[in-house]
Amino acid sequence: MAKVPTPHITAKEGAFARTVLMPGDPLRSKFIAEHYLENAELVNNVRGVQGYTGTYKGKRVSVMASGMGIPSIGIYSYELYNFYNVENIIRIGSAGGIGDDIKLRDIVFGMSAYTNSCFGRQFGFDGNLAPCCSFDLLMKAYEAAKHLGIDPKIGALYSSDIFYDETGSSAKLKNLGVLATEMEAAGLYLNAARAGKQALAICTISDHIFRGESLPAEDRQNTFTQMMEIALEIA
Repeated sequence: MAKVPTPHITAKEGAFARTVLMPGDPLRSKFIAEHYLENAELVNNVRGVQGYTGTYKGKRVSVMASGMGIPSIGIYSYELYNFYNVENIIRIGSAGGIGDDIKLRDIVFGMSAYTNSCFGRQFGFDGNLAPCCSFDLLMKAYEAAKHLGIDPKIGALYSSDIFYDETGSSAKLKNLGVLATEMEAAGLYLNAARAGKQALAICTISDHIFRGESLPAEDRQNTFTQMMEIALEIA
């Protein structure tokens, strides 16, 4: 095991809980710590990527931002899994709807993650990869959602390296039943698989690719509480 702190996380050994919630936005990490965690302690703030550890209903839980894109979540999840002994990472982020039956504020669980990223090439497999989430975390999240009165959509996500996409990939993936597009899940799932750990992406639909609908940034930061509560319940 490499020594901690790492180049990107200044937390001491043992500073993170077994489960880390991982929003993309550092301000969403701060929001969760302030509104849900008791005795939350700031354990990392390198580059403003805030990480906190506290308790939720008596359980020790951590939350730390990932930044945007697979390269960013690839670094943070790798270091948490391999250097800080984290077992579970639950991504809680926003996503753009693709499917016709997907609406703003819907909760989507990523059972698998298609991607246009070459992140998986490092593992030596020359074919196409569509990594999957942890079935255990998925089932726990589904039960927690039902208990909270939430009806999640479950299926494939598309983790794209491109935000302003001119390739038309979303339309093709819509025909394959992909629910939504985001930018991190595939990298997280691949790192979890390689480390023998668990991961799940829980996303809230913030916009729709084909209907031109969208929610403002403040809503994405402060009002996507349903996915936060599902993740906290299974942490």
